[in-house]
Amino acid sequence: MKGNMPTMKDVAQEAGVALGTVSKVFNGLPVGDSYRIKVEEAAKRLGYQVNQYARGLRSGKTFTVALIVPGLEHPFFAALAHQVCAALAQRDHRMLVYVTASRPDIEQSCINMVRQNKVDGIIGLTYNPLELDEDLPFVSIDRRLGADIPCVSADNFGGGRMAAEKLLELGCTRLAFLHTGSVNPNETDQRGDGFECVCRAQGISCDALRLKDGDDLELFREFLRTHFNNGRLDFDGIFCSTDLLAWQVRNMLEGLGLRVPEDVQLIGFDGIRRFGGQELYGSTIVQPVQRMAETAVDILLAKDRSTAPALVCLPVSYAPGGTTKE
Repeated sequence: MKGNMPTMKDVAQEAGVALGTVSKVFNGLPVGDSYRIKVEEAAKRLGYQVNQYARGLRSGKTFTVALIVPGLEHPFFAALAHQVCAALAQRDHRMLVYVTASRPDIEQSCINMVRQNKVDGIIGLTYNPLELDEDLPFVSIDRRLGADIPCVSADNFGGGRMAAEKLLELGCTRLAFLHTGSVNPNETDQRGDGFECVCRAQGISCDALRLKDGDDLELFREFLRTHFNNGRLDFDGIFCSTDLLAWQVRNMLEGLGLRVPEDVQLIGFDGIRRFGGQELYGSTIVQPVQRMAETAVDILLAKDRSTAPALVCLPVSYAPGGTTKE
């Protein structure tokens, strides 16, 4: 070795294999397991690391993917970023993260910066229409941006149905749906559609209030007050479009002297856990975040994207978290 920097030739000599075999292993090309193990172990012993820049020049790729999210302070977005990063690492790719605060001007500027950074593709959870390059692969999370742009989402309609069915199963007879979200149509709007579909089919009364991002959350408090008479709420089961909203609504209910779940049962959506552990903030419809991330990466990095589905809808599940009467 020259100096302290081992080369691919050094790895080949250490492993006792041809230089071409080492190249195949480091470029993800198929080789026999025994050869791959020899090369990986030799590289580890020598401290060899793949030169991603040189590798990119040879292949015409950067092995870098951009992730665009509204923010990282929300546990769902943070979990999604973590899982996308893990899925990319399994493919020997790196991740750049762009945070937009849901602003259309920042979202578009992120797209422009991505063009300059020459990434191999974008996975985006965006809230606004975007100007995209046809030759830059893009996979959307929860938003349908066009017929040629694949979208990966949880089964939001099914999750809404699941929430209504669970509240009815647990004895609720008067339901409400509370929602906050983007002004632009997206897959998450179907959470309320699924919930109200079950209510109509069962002949159950269902009140609803839908706010848009930026609206004053005090409108939810006022909504609850108008349905609060003689120490009781007009409904005994509430489905919130996110776990964050469910947590906020729970505080509002307790401010009225109501107990959760004794007086009002509450279900959120997302599956947020405290500090990345196992304790849920409340009963919830759990999004399959890991599968969503892995599916988005698989579609983005596929050699042939011409057959990519317009929408991949992944199943959700229900998890009790103390705000329902299990």
